[in-house]
Amino acid sequence: MNSMKAAALLVFAPLLTVAWAQDAEMERPSMSTSRTMTVSAVVEAIDHETRVVTVRKADGEEITFTASEEARNLDQVAVGNILLAKYVETLSIEVMANEGFEPEAADAAAMARTKEGEMPGLAAMEQTVITAVVEEINLENNTFKLREPDGTVNEYVARVPENLKRAKVGDLVVITVTNTVAIVVEPQPVG
Repeated sequence: MNSMKAAALLVFAPLLTVAWAQDAEMERPSMSTSRTMTVSAVVEAIDHETRVVTVRKADGEEITFTASEEARNLDQVAVGNILLAKYVETLSIEVMANEGFEPEAADAAAMARTKEGEMPGLAAMEQTVITAVVEEINLENNTFKLREPDGTVNEYVARVPENLKRAKVGDLVVITVTNTVAIVVEPQPVG
């Protein structure tokens, strides 16, 4: 996980500097939201040679998949084991004073697996940071235009019209999408 922290610092350090350096003349718009999905399933069938696994969720739905080579220790998994997966997606958008940055996009990813001989487990994170520059604000039509990393300028409708009054042409919009997943396999319950 240290490489994940280092990657995040490399991506965010220049942006944090801008945020700390901005003057307090106005509070610019920002928002953050996340959603979490947790799934529990029982291993119904497993073919260790082909790596094909069938699991049954609590609602009775069966899912069959082929475990990738990244799934270490698959030989530890047996029918009746419990597969637990937690997925979290986070989106944040922040408008800040632009200190000469151009629109850009950057991706970072990290993954950790259980050690050899342990029950299979995985934690993974993918993050995308996109910056765009405010090109136009139209209070009358409740719209704004952003110049994106590929150079295109796209128009959007503001969900919160009041936010348009708190932003300026030239501001930097930082959009961060983070997806994390954690998967563990637990032995079949005794009893």
